[in-house]
Amino acid sequence: MKARKTLVSLCLLLALPLAAQQKNYVSEVWVADQGNGKYKNPVLYADYSDPDACRVGDDYYMTSSSFNCLPGLQILHSKDLVNWTIIGAAVPYALSPIETPERPEHGNRVWAPAIRHHNGEFYIFWGDPDQGAFMVKAKDPKGPWTEPVLVKPGKGIIDTCPLWDDDGKVYMVHAYAGSRAELKSVITICELNAEATKAITPSRIIFDGHEAHQTCEGPKFYKRNGYYYIFHPAGGVPTGWQVVLRSKNVYGPYEWKTVLAQGDSPVNGPHQGAWVDTPTGEDWFFHFQDVGAYGRLVHLQPMKWVNDWPVIGIDKDGDGCGEPVMTYKKPNVGKTYPICTPQESDEFDGYTLSPQWQWHANINEKWAYYAGDQSIVRLYSYPVVKEYKNLFDVANLLLQKAPAPNFTATMKLTFKPTEKYKGERTGLVVMGMDYAGLILENTDKGLVLSQVSCPKADKGTSEEVNGTVALTDNTIYLKVKFASDGKKISKSEGGHDLLVMCNFSYSLDGKKYQPLGKPFQAKEGKWIGVKVGTFCTRPAITTNDGGWADVDWFRITKK
Repeated sequence: MKARKTLVSLCLLLALPLAAQQKNYVSEVWVADQGNGKYKNPVLYADYSDPDACRVGDDYYMTSSSFNCLPGLQILHSKDLVNWTIIGAAVPYALSPIETPERPEHGNRVWAPAIRHHNGEFYIFWGDPDQGAFMVKAKDPKGPWTEPVLVKPGKGIIDTCPLWDDDGKVYMVHAYAGSRAELKSVITICELNAEATKAITPSRIIFDGHEAHQTCEGPKFYKRNGYYYIFHPAGGVPTGWQVVLRSKNVYGPYEWKTVLAQGDSPVNGPHQGAWVDTPTGEDWFFHFQDVGAYGRLVHLQPMKWVNDWPVIGIDKDGDGCGEPVMTYKKPNVGKTYPICTPQESDEFDGYTLSPQWQWHANINEKWAYYAGDQSIVRLYSYPVVKEYKNLFDVANLLLQKAPAPNFTATMKLTFKPTEKYKGERTGLVVMGMDYAGLILENTDKGLVLSQVSCPKADKGTSEEVNGTVALTDNTIYLKVKFASDGKKISKSEGGHDLLVMCNFSYSLDGKKYQPLGKPFQAKEGKWIGVKVGTFCTRPAITTNDGGWADVDWFRITKK
């Protein structure tokens, strides 16, 4: 464990304003800003799925789908569209109905949000495919945010976005999830009340994409030069393109144009995102790229208007449809700002959870103790569900997004299981629909470290043990190295997916590491990229109190 701070230094730290304590985090493994006036894509090499953004003065704010992960709707901030930091989350603890936090709702809950600023307040709308369209708002994007309001109930309502019109009316565009609504590939609009808290008209279908734009979804609503614009993707997540609709009437008829496609670029399925402008008058577009195991990465494309149609990326043949750029000059925002990236490594020096971390379900306040004075997070062993099959069933997984194609995650922890019973576990886990990890368990033979893997964990399979070692010390260093050389998985398994391999090792002194087990091919989760982190559990049959794991630090490095 790191040396404890003295009382004097702790008091000085607590006396500093929060802004003075926070410094720009710069990743070792992925920095989009090239330091020479240019940037590279992706600007965020992490699973910020279905990104949306807005500008307020000189500041940009972004959010993305969070599905079953909490805190939900993480908020990122930037000054120049390239350098981003995480400043909070709009849904910090739980999503209703709160029946139990003990089981993840994989792939459900928060789909494709839209963030907007109107009349001094920030709004985020999103669709819960099983409940309907929700909204939260806040004066400050760092929070606090209001409790979610169900604006329009209904099965399959997804991908919601509001528009405040010039005459004071408020509209909401949305799509439908065929898995719940039994209809997809259409875009619809309804009117909201003045407070944007309730739909006051039925939704009217204004565009049918079945013939030309199958799987049209993810609409974003704008108004410019008297035209209503709806930006939306079509053609499917890994393989599609970006469409824009326009009309002089809010309910149409709308004409359409394809404005961004893969073309000759290596960027498959470039679509679904956000149009933003700069104080200097430039236009830019964010979109994602689905690469499989690492999820949906965020790209930034130049954009211009030609005859009141947007052209995104580089239009090589002049047909109005661009293709993605991999490097480009940075946006002109009028100033130059320091390089920063979303937070990754954590020394656990605070008294709340760092904003890169998410649990896998509604948060139970009994899962963890953030002991900033000791520079640890203490994870209490929490009982698994009675129907437990593997870690895919576990809610108290503390995870973060993979941040780069090649990186190493290392953690130091001290495991203190109870003497009452056996079967408590903790360790380092790489989590997706397949998962693997280094797992410590207290057994009848003492502490055992195992490298495990669990193919088809989402189907309820059991873990496979690929190597074990007995331990005499309960403090250990665990490491996993992620490696991707850009190769794709064979087309029969999904030709757009990156091949990502993980290798595990451990150390007793933090210096010399021993490999354990066998390589693991990472796989994405349900609508999310692979995540890496830790946990602490005990068997379902145990009652009263249990043991814990003290995590001293968690670091993302090149090696």
